Amino acid sequence: MAKKTKQERLLTRKKRVRAKISGTPQKPRLSVYKSNANIYAQAIDDVNGVTLASANTLQESVSNGAKNNANVEAAKKVGEAIAKALSEKGIEEVVFDRNGYLYHGKVKAIAEAAREAGLKF
Repeated sequence: MAKKTKQERLLTRKKRVRAKISGTPQKPRLSVYKSNANIYAQAIDDVNGVTLASANTLQESVSNGAKNNANVEAAKKVGEAIAKALSEKGIEEVVFDRNGYLYHGKVKAIAEAAREAGLKF
């Protein structure tokens, strides 16, 4: 059997995680995506198929003209921004979807910053 590529391993983890979690209007799924240039987070209501709130490093309020938008510091700002956006909508609890990424570095920074800003996982 051929060895799986890095992308295939990521997809396998992503499918395994998504099979176990789902977002509702009261407790949405907080999905994280990271590219080489930016970091994104969005709260999704899977029942209605709607994105309730989102935050990313492309937003001027998050990046503040920073040169590097794909580091741990930027991830912390995204976590704070998504928590603020959800609290404005009256949502305090979420289900964390790491999207196949390992819970380390940027993904961990988003989760911890969101927790510190008041979200419950």
